[in-house]
Amino acid sequence: MATRESDYYDLLGVSRTASDADVKRAFRTLARELHPDVSSAPDAEARFREVVEAYEVLSDSQRRATYDRFGKAGLRSGGFEPMFADFGNLADVFAAFFGEDVLSTSAGMRSHSQRGGDLQVVADIDLEEAFTGVTVPVPLDVALPCDRCQSSGAEPGTATSTCPTCAGAGVVRSVSQNIFGQFVQQRSCPDCGGLGVVLEQPCSQCQGDGRVVLGRKLEVDVPPGIHDSQQIRVRGEGHAGFRSTERGNAYVVVRVRPDPRFVRDGDDLHTAVRVTMTEAALGTTTTVRTPGGDIDLELPAGVQPGTVRVVKGQGMPSLRGSRRGDLLVRLDVAVPTRLTDEQRQLLESVEQAVGADAYAPQSDGDEGFFSRLKSALR
Repeated sequence: MATRESDYYDLLGVSRTASDADVKRAFRTLARELHPDVSSAPDAEARFREVVEAYEVLSDSQRRATYDRFGKAGLRSGGFEPMFADFGNLADVFAAFFGEDVLSTSAGMRSHSQRGGDLQVVADIDLEEAFTGVTVPVPLDVALPCDRCQSSGAEPGTATSTCPTCAGAGVVRSVSQNIFGQFVQQRSCPDCGGLGVVLEQPCSQCQGDGRVVLGRKLEVDVPPGIHDSQQIRVRGEGHAGFRSTERGNAYVVVRVRPDPRFVRDGDDLHTAVRVTMTEAALGTTTTVRTPGGDIDLELPAGVQPGTVRVVKGQGMPSLRGSRRGDLLVRLDVAVPTRLTDEQRQLLESVEQAVGADAYAPQSDGDEGFFSRLKSALR
């Protein structure tokens, strides 16, 4: 257990050159660990008070400078006594457990301007639109500032007055006493909603809310190369706040519809092309579809079923640069299933004339077949 004369820096576990942010971070970590309502250690209460005292000094630039030069004696000679319930430090105790928004750090008052909430909508596009980029109109219902009362919530021509409950502060406070000293609790004023003013007559259009819900169409620019389920943030297109013109953001989730012609893998595209067995044997030039248009693909004589040809730069655009992915074309060889007697005799004569030497040799275990199978399954 640390003694009363322990060094404040040692109590918080920071160096003497620690920044204000480092001091605050260390304090909050220790506050969560040592608070008597959380910790079961027998000395938690005493250590908690010491940590709070250390933070009171090191979080104040003047007190910290005095302590660095003269130690605790200098602080005492200057009239410093641990307060613990100092409002700024109390806010940090609460923030350690409940987050930054429980108490405001600006003189203890909450801002009267309230930013509205964010909203999320979905936009459906085709793969070809994801390839080129597209502007999509997205319908949505959004809370917009009321044009009748200009977001004040008051009927035009009527007045507002200072809230008598909070005297315009927007918050009400209560003081409680316990073994640690005085605690100041603060909450939003229940009568004015934290705005500090009350309405003489609410607006007839928004009923005092300062905003109305309307249907709109949001034009969203979808960049080329976007992936399925990625989000686009549109700043300031979300809901308006309560009696406020500050709007949140809109988040557009882009859904790319499946395309039966392609399978996407990152920025690469997989597709298939079908040729007859004679075209595969003799070689041919075939047409392959891509999202950007048709291309010609040359196939050499003797190309095998399942062969994958890589066409560089014919895949999807990359969101992080100017490069494009590749197009991987898998060859499907069609074998005739209905032959006349004459056609069958012709094929049999060709097979006899060609002989086994015309086919690619196979090693033991038919490794060529398994190699193509593994490639197709990747």
